[in-house]
Amino acid sequence: MSKANPREPAGLRPDPKRAGGRGGLLTTLSSEAVQAVDRFAWYSDQIQRYIFPITLSTPYTADFRSEVSALQLGAVQVARFTFPPLEAARTARHIRSVDPETYQLGWMRRGAMTATQLRNDAFVGPGDMVLFGTSHPLRAGVRDEGAMTEVAVLRIPKNALPLPSTQVDRLLARRLAPEGVSGALLHQHLHTLLAHASEVGPAEAHRLGTVTADLIASFAADRLDRAELVPSETRTTVLRARINAFITRHLGDPELRPAVIAAHHHISLRSLHALFQQEPATVAATIRHRRLERCRADLADPGMRDRPIAAIAARWGLLVPAEFSRAFRAAYGMSPGEYRAEATRLRRSARDHKPLCAHPQADPAGRPHDENPPTRAAR
Repeated sequence: MSKANPREPAGLRPDPKRAGGRGGLLTTLSSEAVQAVDRFAWYSDQIQRYIFPITLSTPYTADFRSEVSALQLGAVQVARFTFPPLEAARTARHIRSVDPETYQLGWMRRGAMTATQLRNDAFVGPGDMVLFGTSHPLRAGVRDEGAMTEVAVLRIPKNALPLPSTQVDRLLARRLAPEGVSGALLHQHLHTLLAHASEVGPAEAHRLGTVTADLIASFAADRLDRAELVPSETRTTVLRARINAFITRHLGDPELRPAVIAAHHHISLRSLHALFQQEPATVAATIRHRRLERCRADLADPGMRDRPIAAIAARWGLLVPAEFSRAFRAAYGMSPGEYRAEATRLRRSARDHKPLCAHPQADPAGRPHDENPPTRAAR
């Protein structure tokens, strides 16, 4: 007997107006665009498209509400799925029919699942990761806890992962906690991709795909305790990611300088600058830009309207008000005070004249975008 769809947590309710929508390279599809009786079949088709051929079953066929978002980053794809409890099976017959020869790294953002592949069995809870391969039979099931499940999936071709598949296969259907440096970096990277997926454009998609593949390789090698398997190019990419994460964590420290960063990571200052030759800006420019972006976000935050501008700048390591004001004007075309006043005016105008559209536009001040170069202030 079929069941009604389980309760959907706040923030996960599919929006019918987003069905088939695109933001940059992001594709978002919602079952709300499909009649209730056809929703499970629709979702099965999406899994065939974005994951691999597999047989799904669920007690919620009467109204299977779900959503799929996918972002293509060169050879790598990141996707997010929300759905009710279900069971999945990929058999030898499926494999003979179609084998895309990919790995799928799943990150359980909400809910829990069990998985079996290559004689490995795993229970994967919220926050855990799990790796699947398309070349071996698989069984997986999402527990029925009366709520929607949310899973993020990184799909990567085997030949794009710089590790022997015989080694990687040892990790299939094992609980992989995002621990250690490589786990923390991959976790934060995936979180950032999901949060900013609609902002990714063609120019940076391939670069982000390469970084993603290298972070997965480093994470897998650490779990195998085989760091020597990672090519030097991958180690360089991961080191660059570690340094970028370190900069982001310590932006409020006024002592954050290239020499401090180099010493913390046990490399020479010359090596640090060489690493950043592949980045959009130098180390010092990157620090300055990210601090200005944090200040810009705070100046537009109504919850910080009573905090002095100098205090906001100091919060992000910019201790000299005159220097901060000059740098802010150079980056955004207006002084910090003018920017705060303009953001307040536009916010009030938006509140007084709410547009009748599917998606209200983001506040012109926006949130910080570390990956992008500085842009001039919005109109």
